Amino acid sequence: MRTVAVTKIGNLRDTDEGRRGRIGVVDFPDQPLGAEDVRVRVAYAAICGSDPHLAEGFFGTDVPIGLGHELSGVIEALGEDAASRTGLRIGDRVAGNFLKFCGICRPCRDGRQQFCERIHDYNRPGMAETVTWHASQVYELPEDVSLRKGCLLEPTSVAVRIADKTRIRPGDTVAVCGGGPIGQLAAQVMCRYGATSLTVIEPVAARREMALRHGADHAIDPTDEDQLERAREVTGGRGFDVVIDASGSPRATRGLLDIAAYGGTVVYGAMYPSDYELPLNLSDYLYLRELTLTGVFVSPYAFPRALNLLPYLFTDELTTTVYPLEDAADAFAAHLSGNHPKVLIRCNNLDDVGAA
Repeated sequence: MRTVAVTKIGNLRDTDEGRRGRIGVVDFPDQPLGAEDVRVRVAYAAICGSDPHLAEGFFGTDVPIGLGHELSGVIEALGEDAASRTGLRIGDRVAGNFLKFCGICRPCRDGRQQFCERIHDYNRPGMAETVTWHASQVYELPEDVSLRKGCLLEPTSVAVRIADKTRIRPGDTVAVCGGGPIGQLAAQVMCRYGATSLTVIEPVAARREMALRHGADHAIDPTDEDQLERAREVTGGRGFDVVIDASGSPRATRGLLDIAAYGGTVVYGAMYPSDYELPLNLSDYLYLRELTLTGVFVSPYAFPRALNLLPYLFTDELTTTVYPLEDAADAFAAHLSGNHPKVLIRCNNLDDVGAA
């Protein structure tokens, strides 16, 4: 089974070719189909901002490391129990959660599935010709959601989980730092939650403009504007009730504390370098200003709501750049260039239906 994988550990941006990480297409063994499993022939797999971190060895260094967790496809086989218990059928168009929660361990029973003790049991690479998941991971796509749009179900679930962590109230002022896919989706979700003075902080003009087209009220260029002064201007000097980081940039993290209102919530909703430590004055930010700081790992309980939201979100601009499976290395180069809002890999040429 052809699968996109990290074939050499290293930073994919390293100028030294000898140290640079490498992406390739390798043959992985077919995944077994258990009684409760669903085999999906993958149509599209999107590159996530976290994927290059895997090339750097964030989750281990034994290569090849299979990639891909944002995907859509068509069911081609069902285990006996999966067919009888779920109502899924061969030919159904689906997307899903790359993680299976066991439901038995203490965190699962305590309503904290993100800390499931067997969370990686079915974490299988989806940037491949097929992927076999447990039936609990699979969601049938609505008729009006195409396979191309459907591969954004997982990042949409992250945006929903971010919204959960903010505890937003209708009318709260909101800032989103980072105009990449998660930032764009989070801004749209925040808009639907009733965010006001919705502001996207993003250095790339095209991404600021995209956010303004799809619900943001303001945009700040942090490289050319005084971010703190603009935040005060937008919020009447109060700061934002909710601040979300979707950039993953250590350069951005510290300044976000300053634009939060007293009693505000700051959600660090991205993946950060494992050795980065945020400078934090506890007296200023937690004692005097009572900020709530939190983060996001994965998105349990969010997929059903993300599926409901997906038809309402503007995603065309996130799904225009597509590479075939055999050109995966070029697809990652395009992703790293920053010239595309999102890059998809077409793993199979499947007939698509529904709106884009």
